[in-house]
Amino acid sequence: MAIEFARSARSTVGMEWEIAIVDRATGELASVADRVLEVLDEGSPGEHHPFITSELLTNTVELVSDVHTTVAATVADLEGQLAEVRAVIDELGEYELICSGSHPFSQWYHQQLTDKARYRKLIERTRWWGRNMMIWGVHVHVGIEDRDKALPILDGLLAYLPHLQALSASSPFWAGVETGYASNRALMFQQLPTAGLPYPLADWAAYERYVDDLIRTGVIEDHSEVRWDIRPSPRWGTVEVRVCDGVSTAAEIGAIGALVQCLVEWMSTRLDEGEKLTVLQPWYLRENKWRAARYGMDAEVITDVAGTERPVADDLRDLLTTLAPVADRLGCAAELQHVRASLDGGASYQRQLRVAEAADGDLTAVVAHLARELREGSAPTHTPASPSS
Repeated sequence: MAIEFARSARSTVGMEWEIAIVDRATGELASVADRVLEVLDEGSPGEHHPFITSELLTNTVELVSDVHTTVAATVADLEGQLAEVRAVIDELGEYELICSGSHPFSQWYHQQLTDKARYRKLIERTRWWGRNMMIWGVHVHVGIEDRDKALPILDGLLAYLPHLQALSASSPFWAGVETGYASNRALMFQQLPTAGLPYPLADWAAYERYVDDLIRTGVIEDHSEVRWDIRPSPRWGTVEVRVCDGVSTAAEIGAIGALVQCLVEWMSTRLDEGEKLTVLQPWYLRENKWRAARYGMDAEVITDVAGTERPVADDLRDLLTTLAPVADRLGCAAELQHVRASLDGGASYQRQLRVAEAADGDLTAVVAHLARELREGSAPTHTPASPSS
């Protein structure tokens, strides 16, 4: 089957930010997104808000930016949408907003499913695993001007998947348990049938055959149900990075967006110059993903086909130097440099673990911390101690 890849301006950027709603008094997830969206839809010129949408569970709203040339404009777009949601939430008076890869203690069986046919079908098929998808993430789309670049860039990006996963890791707790993982979301989400790492595919025709196989056998209805950690997004003409946990500050959103945009543009330029990108063996990619999920910023990752290993934090620092000229050209140097703030001050999972320890394990303190970060728009900048896990 033929899958058209939309025309897209090179290295344009769009982002999606999934936001959870919690009860202000208890910290539990609150299934009131339908009420929030109803108010937002009433104030929109069309039938629905053009950018703020529902998600799988009714405790979540998703903010979807427009297409922009700079990360700064993308983040400003998302912040404006967040302000719209917060105005409704504050008017209701009983709720708060948070963002992290998982909720520290809420249980799956208390959550309500959004009433859409595609979600009902997903849950009917995946049952317990699907109902456990109490996860929130950040997705980054970057425009690819030539369809034939999409899969080579995707393959090249996989070498940096653990860097992005460690940087954004924010799900150390699950249903009230400290899991020992920096990103429990990463391992939970890959339980869905078409999620996780992508398959090695030689070219666009191979991708089309893959999608055709899944449609013919009833696995999916269309290519949008391929939920890889990094995937081509034919409808928008982009490569979409989906591996990142949700983060609770605009600065971290900007850092993730800048890192992805710079990596894509850097690789696109190298392809233009006739270079071959580094493509790691699938077994290295799988190991890297697990290490980043388990150890986060303390992970040692495999960086080349020879099996060289380096601390992911050190590799990230060197990568910032490599990408600096690209960031200058794209106008996202300030956002890219915020990666250093996360390296120095700690990723979200590290901050959450510190808060829980200081509160003697009281996870409502972690929810309050996440709500405060999202409301204030900033995170601590002091150097973290490594978690004992």
